[in-house]
Amino acid sequence: MAYSTHEQFFTMLERSTKPIILLSHGANADDFASAFGVCALLQKLEKSVEIVSPGGNVPKSLSFIKSPVQIQGDIQNIRKLTLRVNAKNAKVDELSYNMEGEELHIHILPKSGTWTSSDVHIDTHGYKHDLIITIGAADLETFGQLFELYGDFFHQTPIINIDHNSANEHFGQVNLVDMSAVSCSEICYDTFMRIDEALVDAEIATLFLTGMIYKTHSFKTENVTPRTLKLAGDLITKGARRDEIVQKLYKTRSVETLRLWGRALARLKSDDQHHIVWTMLTQQDFINAGADSTALESIIDELLMSAPEAQIASVLYEHIDG
Repeated sequence: MAYSTHEQFFTMLERSTKPIILLSHGANADDFASAFGVCALLQKLEKSVEIVSPGGNVPKSLSFIKSPVQIQGDIQNIRKLTLRVNAKNAKVDELSYNMEGEELHIHILPKSGTWTSSDVHIDTHGYKHDLIITIGAADLETFGQLFELYGDFFHQTPIINIDHNSANEHFGQVNLVDMSAVSCSEICYDTFMRIDEALVDAEIATLFLTGMIYKTHSFKTENVTPRTLKLAGDLITKGARRDEIVQKLYKTRSVETLRLWGRALARLKSDDQHHIVWTMLTQQDFINAGADSTALESIIDELLMSAPEAQIASVLYEHIDG
């Protein structure tokens, strides 16, 4: 009998000891909140977990919640290389190494006798991580340089792919892709509840509710379903701090962000026929506001809130290098 997607998910988790959670370029607050929640749950299941996000930057809007682990910008110590030397006829006396440009040179001196090339062997061991969990990534190419540098790792390691977007290419061995869900946080919470409802404590509930509130603008978007509201209610019952989430996400803005909002709204344009709104920001706008590109995400949210009939919102901005 074929296993269901959730049964395959549970089986892969049981077999894993060192999973890694990967976030792609452009990961949003829902993706990060989902990753934090999944990481905390896996730690409860006694897994050694790492989270990697290119650049390692957590959205400033999530400063009120904490990641269970330090966010890494790259996959570290991914694989071990072993140099084996047959010391039967020539015992080791000294071992040293040095770097020459981009090359590592390893030097071994025998006490007596000599070695030949047939006495030396190089082994590459299995990867440090035995499971990849991707969150909010449409395809592997969205991981950019991570995928370019560690392509073999992606292809040789089982992948659990978690997403709610229709563009997802179902690249995982297990694909938790639900287009009826409003967020990755909703999928993660719903899935782990099937393992053990008691695993989700107040802190983890707050993480998942943060992602759901962020993605729905506090449940104001059209794609909110009765199931979404039920799951949100369950999270609040478990102790999720809804008032704090709403306050931090939507009612607490830095002066710098507010200044940038003002410039963006002053240049707001719309195409009512195609339901598009857009604006533009120059590098001087960022300098005058004292803000950086991390404020752009909240500006897009504000555009959508200011023009609820819009289906697409775009912000064109000038890079530092022009």
